[in-house]
Amino acid sequence: MVYAFPGAGALDYFPCQYGTSRLLFRGPRRNIDRAYIACLGGTETYGKYVPTPFPVLLEEAMDLPVVNLGCVNAGADVYLNEAPVADLASRAQAVILQITGAQNLSNRYYTVHPRRNDRFLGATPLLRSLFREVDFTEFHFTRHLLTSLAGRSPDRFEVLAEELRAAWVTRMKILLSRLHCPVVLLWLGEGAPPAPGSRLRTSHDPMLVDAEMLAAIRPEAAALVEVAVPAQSRTAEGMVFGPMETPAAAGLPGPAAHLRIAEALATALQPYL
Repeated sequence: MVYAFPGAGALDYFPCQYGTSRLLFRGPRRNIDRAYIACLGGTETYGKYVPTPFPVLLEEAMDLPVVNLGCVNAGADVYLNEAPVADLASRAQAVILQITGAQNLSNRYYTVHPRRNDRFLGATPLLRSLFREVDFTEFHFTRHLLTSLAGRSPDRFEVLAEELRAAWVTRMKILLSRLHCPVVLLWLGEGAPPAPGSRLRTSHDPMLVDAEMLAAIRPEAAALVEVAVPAQSRTAEGMVFGPMETPAAAGLPGPAAHLRIAEALATALQPYL
């Protein structure tokens, strides 16, 4: 059953804060004065439109508080820019770190908002030189930017893509170095991580991330969990959203996928708790 409600706030996410961080996370707020597991990631970890996201299901399976530190459209930058959050995650018994796309990172070609990483702030002279004919004031979001540039010139876009891939690997290694506990990487894609060298479509998530990039950061983590969520299996069934949000909801993993994710993570975490 699909639950559609008139308001954008149909699902109560019980927003909460931890420590001195300015970020709002999905609640209810968990007790961090005793042992807990922390989840870092993007929209899927936050569980947008999903009444019971995988961090809650994992908490039930592990009988241990699971602190949901997921942020909608987050990249690694949001956690690198918020020291209190990285510190909170570092003090966990274990961390689940969702693999997010390479588009939402500041780099030599453009900058993103430090907390809302999907927001494009501006092009650097390097990007303006690469795409001289483009008016970058038209762009406000990184996905729109990259999709447009890829359509304009695939060859020039690949120069930008290589920069994003290199920045992603560097930034993820830095983040992993700050998490002083076992980290389980979580891959959520339509299938297995794509082979390196393939030109990845900007519509695929995690955007621009391939198997070679994962292999580069894998030694820094305790485990890697891959859960395939094919496009044809993504429906709005069981999700809660407003009438104008159907397309967005249908593009995200639903309750059934979150259950599979929680089961896979519970198995992977057993040796570290």
